[in-house]
Amino acid sequence: MTPDPLDPPWEVLVTARTAATAPRRLSTRAVLVRLAAGLAAVLVAVAALAGFGAQWLAEREAVNDAAQVTNVLADAVVRPVLTDALAQGDPAAVAAFDDTVRAQILGEDVIRVKIWSTEGQVLYADEPQLIGRTFALEDAQRAALETPSTRAAVSDLSEDENVFEKGSKLLEVYRPMWTPGGQQVLFEVYYPYEPVATRSADLWRGFTGVTLSSLLLLVVLTAPIVWTLLRQLRGAEARRAELLQRAVDASDAERRRIAGTLHDGPVQELVATSYGAESAAVESDRRGEDEAGARMRDIAGAVRGNVRVLRSLLVDIYPESLGAAGLASALRDLAATARTRGADVVLDLRAPLDDLPEERERLLYRVAQEALRNAVTHAAPCTVTISITRVGDDTVLCVRDDGPGFDPTLMHRPPADGHLGTRVLRDLAAEAGAELALSTAPGRGTRWRLRLPAHDPSREPA
Repeated sequence: MTPDPLDPPWEVLVTARTAATAPRRLSTRAVLVRLAAGLAAVLVAVAALAGFGAQWLAEREAVNDAAQVTNVLADAVVRPVLTDALAQGDPAAVAAFDDTVRAQILGEDVIRVKIWSTEGQVLYADEPQLIGRTFALEDAQRAALETPSTRAAVSDLSEDENVFEKGSKLLEVYRPMWTPGGQQVLFEVYYPYEPVATRSADLWRGFTGVTLSSLLLLVVLTAPIVWTLLRQLRGAEARRAELLQRAVDASDAERRRIAGTLHDGPVQELVATSYGAESAAVESDRRGEDEAGARMRDIAGAVRGNVRVLRSLLVDIYPESLGAAGLASALRDLAATARTRGADVVLDLRAPLDDLPEERERLLYRVAQEALRNAVTHAAPCTVTISITRVGDDTVLCVRDDGPGFDPTLMHRPPADGHLGTRVLRDLAAEAGAELALSTAPGRGTRWRLRLPAHDPSREPA
């Protein structure tokens, strides 16, 4: 059907459901994969948190140990050799103090020793280039001097005083001390950071091992429960699908039964009645009772009209030609029925219909039937064109009439306000995962378009 540029624009009422958005049946494999992915995510999170916690605990332990060791060194080694001459910068006192430090303090566990004045001057350092230089004291150093206490922390070695240090981190400890003359100085010791990393790794392995064992035990204990629930859910899903199929089959069987009852009962009796009335009219004419004969012919005509209506209704209730002769034949029967109700129906079936699944044939027929019924009800007398084409791999049904049209905003009102048939069309398209679009305006006719995607989401395998 060639589009008219003056036609109202299309409004999509139902969006086609693709394979990505189609609801899928429960898959045991998918559930197990998601559970495994969730478990892996939990393990990664636990490992990250364990690493952070292990490092924090290891640093706290190392800092506390370093503070205790520093106190022991200060009381047992430094205090006996700390003199006023050292605080005054006497070279001999500095040399004597250096001998004691190198002999009793420096080693693998202690890599730097400094003595500070309260003004920030380095009175002693095992690195001779630092002696006599002045640096701004850090907040922790000033706090240790103002409130005599031992302060320990992890140093990032970014200060100028640490220009001779190696590595990226060290443990540094500050402690105030006093010379025999009462002059306050600051005793500083640096410890290597490698034991912290070793202790952190030990804590991480222990914590992660316990957590991993607990999670695996939880998985082992819950696996039978999860498996049982999956089997029950899949069983419930299969029962629901079976019940739905039975409901559909029962509906088709009931429609077939009603159609058969009407055809074999009232329709046949009415046909016999029309024959009887026609015979009575002939007898009346033979007896010269022209008026009685005319009445009997009117009765016979009325009965034949009712027979046609009933046969049209039978086509609506259960189109036998859809299952027996195919969609094209069923649409021709539908068009013939509509022509008796004031609609001139034109069929344009250019798309091959023989390869369509039965479900899609039934959907195309029901949508065409409902759209044609709406046109006959609201637009007759009119011309209705029903076309089925292929656009790419999609099948497109279009039903167009040249009737008065209507305001498309009515589609968004409750069914009680009218146009219940349009709601039926929307429900049919939504259930099948197809796209339904409407083009109409007052005085400009009505077009319905149903687009069936090449991929049928309703047949998506589990």
